[in-house]
Amino acid sequence: MKLSSTQVKQTLSQFQAEILPDDHPAAAQLNNLFGNHTFFLDNRGLKVLEPTGAPEAEAQSGEVVSLADWSDATLTSLRPHEPEMTGVVVVLAASMHGGNCFSRGCAGSPPSNRPSSRRTPDP
Repeated sequence: MKLSSTQVKQTLSQFQAEILPDDHPAAAQLNNLFGNHTFFLDNRGLKVLEPTGAPEAEAQSGEVVSLADWSDATLTSLRPHEPEMTGVVVVLAASMHGGNCFSRGCAGSPPSNRPSSRRTPDP
């Protein structure tokens, strides 16, 4: 799913990863492979957040789902696999404008404000 900038900040405060910017060369290919998501990279590979619980709940949550693992020691190439639930649940606060991105979808994603310590992969 696509996250708002607030949801990205909330996710990154609970899950150690970096966001893959929408303007990254691999983003279009990843969207074609996996659908329209906010993509995260961590030390094990490519992740997304999928909603858990009822969309009308006051606070939303999502589970981190693994889509691909790093296939090399330099963390520059990914090997896709069947989606795997990681068991990591991220709690997202309710939207300030009376809705949520889980039930109606959010447009856009924020630019990364976290420095990258590794090269971004070519899928």
